[in-house]
Amino acid sequence: MRILKNIQFIIPLLLVNCIAINIFAQKNKTDTINLQNTPPKQEHFYDSLKYKASQKKMTYLLYDFLVSPPRPYVDKKALALNYYSQLEGKIISEIDIKALDVFGPNFQDTTKTATKLLERTANAIHIKSNLKTIQKLLMFKVGDTVDPEIIYENERIIRSLPYIKEMQFILEQDSIYPGLVKVTVITKDRFSFGVTGDVNGTTSASFGIYNKNIFGVGHEISFRFLGHISKQPYLGLETYYKINNIRGKFIDITTGYLNTYRNEGFSLNIHKPFITPSTKWGFGANAIRMFRTDRIFDSDPIKTESPMDLSFYSAWGGRSFQIKREDHTPTQLVLSAGFYTRKYYTRPIPQPQNNQYFSNSTFYLTGITFTQRRFVQDQLIYSYGITEDIPEGFKNEIVYGFDANEFGDRHYAHLLLSNGNLLVNHKGYLYLEGAIGGYFTKYGFQQGQIQGSFNFISKQIHAGRKRYRIFSRVDYTIGIHRFDIENLSLNSNDHIRGFRSREAIGKQRLSLNLEFVNFLRKEFYRFNMAIFGFTDVGVIGRNDQIILTQNYYSGIGLGIRIHNENLVFKTFQLRLAFYPFHPDDMSLVGFILDEQSKRRFYSFEPTAPLPFRFE
Repeated sequence: MRILKNIQFIIPLLLVNCIAINIFAQKNKTDTINLQNTPPKQEHFYDSLKYKASQKKMTYLLYDFLVSPPRPYVDKKALALNYYSQLEGKIISEIDIKALDVFGPNFQDTTKTATKLLERTANAIHIKSNLKTIQKLLMFKVGDTVDPEIIYENERIIRSLPYIKEMQFILEQDSIYPGLVKVTVITKDRFSFGVTGDVNGTTSASFGIYNKNIFGVGHEISFRFLGHISKQPYLGLETYYKINNIRGKFIDITTGYLNTYRNEGFSLNIHKPFITPSTKWGFGANAIRMFRTDRIFDSDPIKTESPMDLSFYSAWGGRSFQIKREDHTPTQLVLSAGFYTRKYYTRPIPQPQNNQYFSNSTFYLTGITFTQRRFVQDQLIYSYGITEDIPEGFKNEIVYGFDANEFGDRHYAHLLLSNGNLLVNHKGYLYLEGAIGGYFTKYGFQQGQIQGSFNFISKQIHAGRKRYRIFSRVDYTIGIHRFDIENLSLNSNDHIRGFRSREAIGKQRLSLNLEFVNFLRKEFYRFNMAIFGFTDVGVIGRNDQIILTQNYYSGIGLGIRIHNENLVFKTFQLRLAFYPFHPDDMSLVGFILDEQSKRRFYSFEPTAPLPFRFE
């Protein structure tokens, strides 16, 4: 009976959102990602419509809100490549690097200075990126020939750094020797200092400070203080130090020390990613020694009641092979292998139904990955007014593993297929993923799962001077012969935002998310703002029944996000939500002010072979 009531509430809600989407789609056939230019007849039509609407104030306001003339598509990648191609093959004779102040100058006027006292003070405190640090990031040097694809890819890599707001290459042909080219690299930093914090009821809180570009050399450092009124140590510390791009090889090293009421231990991580499609080698290693912890990694879905004492070591490596090298977007074949060793010194007493979850083991994995990736540029997706690189392509992966486990050896295998592309006529971005995997023992199949997801980001919708996007996501996961201790939940913001419940769990989950975002043009003390409304629906329960007959929950709300792209701060978010079908351990209304890390696109980058996570 409760399920029928839930469905009766959800269906009208979804219909309202669908109608709203349809209205905007009909009113706005094109925007900044439409390839076709507006025909003259259409221009006359919109001019006439605007003139008639302007005769009365009410109709003009309605026109400004609902109607906007089609805008031609600006292919920024094509423009950039065309610009670089004009000097393709010429020799780079000089490289000049210019780092701009955080506040004041821009790429249109590099001589502009900050006028406000606070901004001038921030410029004085901030240490601009060291020129040698930027030089190490360049994928070309004096004496090389101009390669448009390499320069475009290098631009994306530098722009992705946390302490870089924007960057630009300017190519100038020598006036005396036309075969020579001077390259000017202009970068604009973000203010590298940041603070963070949170309060958990009346029992615990945390406060952190960090620097994403210490001394201007691209290193990162952070200190986070955690306190609890009843658990020792009452005041603890988490600190991390990261060295990026060692010797210009794009190798990163991160070290950490933790001693809080949650955990105590050390960590070391080395990582060299397949940062470009032409990168031949990728590898990594990880070492964790925890003397006291309730989980191995912070993202683990299961916590233990009593602290564990454990160690974790891993290493992996991969070799990339290019297929169809002559293409602008070559396909990569990547062969990879790795091992993951986990040893417990103190742990929960293993139970027969869960014994392999907290087991001493060495996991050997190998993988074959086919991937293709390219990037197009746009704005106002996850950021506010800066260039964003949208990945297109696919990643198909087969992984096999052998788990040398103290409670019985196991084999592992999974298949993952994913694809993401702009739709025809660039009407939006669609990402699809499907996967199946699990363990095989002499007793049969265990810890298996099937999952699939659908992600859609609409084109930028213009209504007068207003700018919108619609984000939608569907995610489905079902576990097969999972351990009793393993359960899915709806607690992640990827399922129902702000939802926190220990009762709404199960072995099968379906979630639907719809978000409508209005990017405001006005700033609040130099902070960009976006107003959003959302509808989230989640269905969760047993894995031996049809998912649509399980327990329904939902979240409906609105909020505002505030962010300054000149700062390394996370996005501040103020959100009000209602949970109509909330479980007993939650309330109907949720109001929160928190920080939100900037979401990133799925990059189709080859990674270490790893088993699926059930969370």
